[in-house]
Amino acid sequence: MLAWLAGFLAVPTHAQTNLWPLAKDAAAAHRFSVLFTAQDVLHCLSTEAGLDAAVAWCQTSGITHVFLEAFRDDYQAERATLLRARERFQTAGFLVSGCVTTTLLGKPSSGWGPLVCCYTDLPTQAKLQAVFEYAASLFDEIMIDDFYFCDCKCPECDAARLARRVTIGDKTYPVEGDSWSDYHCALMVHLSQDRVLAAAKKINPKVRLIIKYPQWYDMYQVRGYDVGRETAAFDRTWAGAETRDYTNVWHWGGTVQYEGYFLTRWLGEVGGEKCGGGWFDWLGTTEPNYVEQARQTILAGAPETMLFCYGGLNPSAQSIYPASIPWPTPTGQADMAALRANLPELLATAREVRRRHPVGIAAYKPINSGGGSEMRIFDFLGMMGLPLAPCHQFPTNAPAAFFSVHAFDDPNATAEINDYIKTGRPVLLTKILAQLLSPRLNLPAPNVRIVSMPEPLDSLLVLPQAQCDQLRGPLLDALHVTFQAPDQVALYLFSPDGWVVENFNTEAVKVILNGQSLSIPARGWLCHWN
Repeated sequence: MLAWLAGFLAVPTHAQTNLWPLAKDAAAAHRFSVLFTAQDVLHCLSTEAGLDAAVAWCQTSGITHVFLEAFRDDYQAERATLLRARERFQTAGFLVSGCVTTTLLGKPSSGWGPLVCCYTDLPTQAKLQAVFEYAASLFDEIMIDDFYFCDCKCPECDAARLARRVTIGDKTYPVEGDSWSDYHCALMVHLSQDRVLAAAKKINPKVRLIIKYPQWYDMYQVRGYDVGRETAAFDRTWAGAETRDYTNVWHWGGTVQYEGYFLTRWLGEVGGEKCGGGWFDWLGTTEPNYVEQARQTILAGAPETMLFCYGGLNPSAQSIYPASIPWPTPTGQADMAALRANLPELLATAREVRRRHPVGIAAYKPINSGGGSEMRIFDFLGMMGLPLAPCHQFPTNAPAAFFSVHAFDDPNATAEINDYIKTGRPVLLTKILAQLLSPRLNLPAPNVRIVSMPEPLDSLLVLPQAQCDQLRGPLLDALHVTFQAPDQVALYLFSPDGWVVENFNTEAVKVILNGQSLSIPARGWLCHWN
C-alpha cells in the first residue's frame, strides 16, 4: 500500500530535489510544459543570455516541453529568433512545439473585440491562414490558444446567419439552422478545416494542430466551439483548466477548483487519446490555488500540464505582457516556487492515476448543451464530495447518475432516463430538469431524488455537513463507498484500489471514508494507492 498526506508545501523543496532528471523520468506518465508567448520570444529569447536563462529556468522547474508562440496580439515573432530558440531547446533535451494565439488578428468581433475576430470577414480569414502557414513552416505541432472563437453579430455575420450560409474563401457551406449557435459553430468548423488544418498541412504534412478549449464549457456552442466536430477535425485537443482564486472577484475569480477536474475528464471522454493535457495560469491566484490547478489536471488523468506563461512566472526575465493579459497579477514567482516544492508528489500521483481508471457518479453533459441557471453545476457538486464521472454520451451502465438541465438538450432524454430509473440504480435529478420532462418521467420511483438547486449556486459551498452527507449517501451506496465530510472536500475514486480526498477549506477537516477516520490538512490532500 502507498499512501501520503500532504498539506500545502508539505514536501521537499526544489533546492533539495533535482527536478530535471525527476521530470524526464516521469514524462511517460506526466510532463510539465511552458508557453513562451510571442512577446516572451521577442524579449526573452532574442539573445544567447536570454536563451541560457530560459533553459536553466525550465530545467530548474521540471519543465521538459516548451511551446514557442509564433503569433499573438498582431505580433508575429521573427523566424530567425524562433529557429534559434527551437534549436537551443532541442539541443538541451526539450520537446519543442509551436503556438498561435489569434488575438488582434483582423476585423474585431462585435462581442469580444478587438481580442476576438469576426471570421465572416474574408480578409481576416486570409490573414488567419497566413499565420498558420507561417507557424507550420517552423513547427511540427501547433497549439491554438482559446481566443479562437467567434461571437460576432455584425451586419455581415447577421446576413450570413439569416441566409444559413457560411462562406470560407471562395467556398460556401450550408448551415442547418438560423440561430447564432448554428452559425458560429458551422463557421468555426469550416474555417478550421479549410483555413487552418488544410492550409497548415499543405505547408507541412507532418504538422499536428491542437485546439485548446476554454474553461467556460457551458458557453462553447454560443461562441462557436462545436466540441464534437472540432475534436474530430483536429489532431489533438487541450483543456483550459484555469480555475484561479474563486474569491478574487476583481481578477479572474468565480470558478471553483473542481472545474479543472470535471472539464479535463469530460474532454478526455469526448476525445479519448486526442486530449493531450490541461493548461492553467498564474493570473489572480494564490500559491494554494496554483498548486490546486496542477492537482486537478493530474487527477483528471491528463498526460501533460501546460503552464502559461514564462514571462508571467519568471518576472526576472523582464518580458512585456501582451494586450490579451489586461490585468496581470504579481504572483507568478511565488506560484512557481510552490509548484516546484510540490512537483515530486504531483508526478508520483500522476503515475498512480495513469495506471487506473476513474470510478464515480455519472455526470451527463451532452455535447453543445447549455446549463441555463444550472451553469457549471457539476463543479459545485464535485466540491461537495460527489465523485463525478463526466460523460458526453448517456450513461446507460453507470452505477449511479446525476442529471441536470444539460440533459434536456438530448432529444431522447425522457426515454433514456426512464429506462435508467427502471434499473433501480440511484438517480439524482435537479428540479428544473424534472419539471421540463414531467409528467413523462417516472418520478415517484423510490430510487429517484429531486433536488432544488439554490441561486446563486455558490450557496452549495457552505452547506452543513449533515446536508452534504445526506445528498451523497444513496449515490455512494451504489459505489460501495461511505463518506462523511464537510463541504468543500472533494472525493476522487479510482480502480483498482485508489482514492484521493482533497480539502479546499482553509482549515484542517476530519472525514470518515469507509469507516476510517482521516484528518486532511488545510488546502491539502490524502492519496491512497494499493
